[in-house]
Amino acid sequence: MVVPVRIKRLNNTQGREGKTSLREIFLLVFLMILLSSVGCSSGGSSGSDSNTSDDTSDLTDVIQPLPLPGPYEVACSNISQDFSQLASDDDIKNYWEGNDHYITDLLTEPNNTLMVTVTAPQHRTLYGSFAGTDVNFVIIACYPTTADNARPDYPLPTGEAVPHMQTGAQGPLFANDSTRYPAIVFSHGFGDSPVSSGEYISALTYIASYGYIVIAPFHGDFRFSNLNMESLGDFIAVATNISDFTALQALRPLSISAALDLMLNHPQWRDHIDASQIGGFGASMGSETMMLLAGAGLTTSYFDIGESWQQVTLDRRIKAAVGYVPYFGQSILPAFGRNQEGLEGVTLPFLGISGTADTVAPISMVEAGMDRLTGTRALVQLADVEHGFDVPSTNDIFTWALMFLDAEVRGNSTTRNQLTTMSNVAGGGDDSVVIPYNGL
Repeated sequence: MVVPVRIKRLNNTQGREGKTSLREIFLLVFLMILLSSVGCSSGGSSGSDSNTSDDTSDLTDVIQPLPLPGPYEVACSNISQDFSQLASDDDIKNYWEGNDHYITDLLTEPNNTLMVTVTAPQHRTLYGSFAGTDVNFVIIACYPTTADNARPDYPLPTGEAVPHMQTGAQGPLFANDSTRYPAIVFSHGFGDSPVSSGEYISALTYIASYGYIVIAPFHGDFRFSNLNMESLGDFIAVATNISDFTALQALRPLSISAALDLMLNHPQWRDHIDASQIGGFGASMGSETMMLLAGAGLTTSYFDIGESWQQVTLDRRIKAAVGYVPYFGQSILPAFGRNQEGLEGVTLPFLGISGTADTVAPISMVEAGMDRLTGTRALVQLADVEHGFDVPSTNDIFTWALMFLDAEVRGNSTTRNQLTTMSNVAGGGDDSVVIPYNGL
């Protein structure tokens, strides 16, 4: 299908990932057949032409990678679960990702777990059959903690662990109890969760280790549209319920805003977050979520190359965002309306980090969409990287991301100056600038 999938695991194995990628291809073919049947071109415009006027000749500084993790030890909020409920053939990720279950089915201490309820607005174009219904979202928050935090890591059935996780009624143990920390809202890729893989847990940890409170909902995407397409009947079911796939996308930014509301009003957290310094990080579809939070219009028609689009929300508390392998759609189905018109006038400072070999979230679509942004922006390309987490580029990805957040969320003028001349990160993968940072 043409929509973004979950980020691949760090070991780049196939299995679940391979199946999901095939679903992308199947739905893309299916959409092309439907488009042909109604006399529409399957090519269409991918948006404005690639921006060839951006001059990168002045970018000469090679920056040493930031150490990972950063200076702070990291701890996380309570997501205690009863894994004994799992049948021998049951996959824990089905609960985390919303596939016939949700993480709430396993929680052992729901009263001590961060959770919000979102009521989908009565707007059937955006929310389909979920319009007017209440949807729960569990949240995990990770934050800088004391170096001597003795709370144990919480082991997960996948072999990963949640660092220094709170249990029972324990509150967060901050590195400095009198400090207000900047916050980063975190949106995972389609069909994933914040703890489904080691790279997601590492991402939460790396960002938090640089002094941020990271707030990450379990979107539970498969609760809204389970794109398990293995027969013609499955294709037809997707086509006839396509508005629920729109709902999946539209509910994501609402869950982020609700999570932020909760944290800024929660007695254990509100006095430790700097509400004037809030940024975002999104992976794949999570990057689309960041754009929707910034007021972008979401494609709502699927068989006319995105002729129709609707604004979902606008959360002005988000000061800047980073997108890794950001999903801005395909030429046959742009994420933000035909020719990415739904991005016109969006002012959110945004850094995109795209792979040149990514066929799921093509860099050409990202560049075309970013040409419409009117705020601070930068686009970095990773040579020959496909749609997934690229291990050799780990330091590149997080050095660019953390520097951009430091410049645009924290307002660090020194980092802003560095970004204006930065060409790439030393070592690692092959990263280079496509759209130079224009933040000064």
